[in-house]
Amino acid sequence: MCGRYTFTTPAPTAEKRFDAGFADPAPTTYNAAPSQQLPIITNHDPGRIHLLNWGLVPAWTKDLRQAPKPINARAETLPEKPSFRQLLQRRRCLVLADSFYEWQQLAGRKTPYRILREDEQPFAFAGLWDEWADRSTGEVVPTFTIITTEPNELMAKLHNRMPVILPNRAAELAWLDDNTSAADHQALLRPLPDGVLKAYAVTTRVNSPAHNDPSVLEPAAA
Repeated sequence: MCGRYTFTTPAPTAEKRFDAGFADPAPTTYNAAPSQQLPIITNHDPGRIHLLNWGLVPAWTKDLRQAPKPINARAETLPEKPSFRQLLQRRRCLVLADSFYEWQQLAGRKTPYRILREDEQPFAFAGLWDEWADRSTGEVVPTFTIITTEPNELMAKLHNRMPVILPNRAAELAWLDDNTSAADHQALLRPLPDGVLKAYAVTTRVNSPAHNDPSVLEPAAA
């Protein structure tokens, strides 16, 4: 799964990397957590970076307070689940990041790891998004979820799932492209090849979303 990540890339660098401008002030987060507003590029507006709430609320949801708000969606079952099937066809997005966290459980103890590209460059998770409208007030709440898949060799040592990281700009553009076939979209949802990522254990300060500062990136004490 993917339950925490970082986006610390300066706005000008991110805008150049993803060929899109920020529609809202660019956030810096060292410990992004569910329910927060985070930077997304949607297939409806590929030239702009918007802030959406992490935790998907489908448009057909009746009660926002009781909605499950999934933060992850399994790639293998997207075509089967009503919550995700239509979004796979109509509402795909890039979730901008530069690393993510996973907790390895051994002998009853959980150790947090930070995972990032070997070249330490920003990247995009494949995601789905939607907009929920409050019928009584007209308020529109845009939300997103991150797609996960089976782990590659590195991630298998930490967890049995990993987020789908699109490997390059061509894959990102294909994911956003409404003219790409459903089969080709689904084919993009695979583990990142081995050798692209690296990982290191970090301080347990990252366990709390309240700790959102550079200290959570520090390697764990030996």
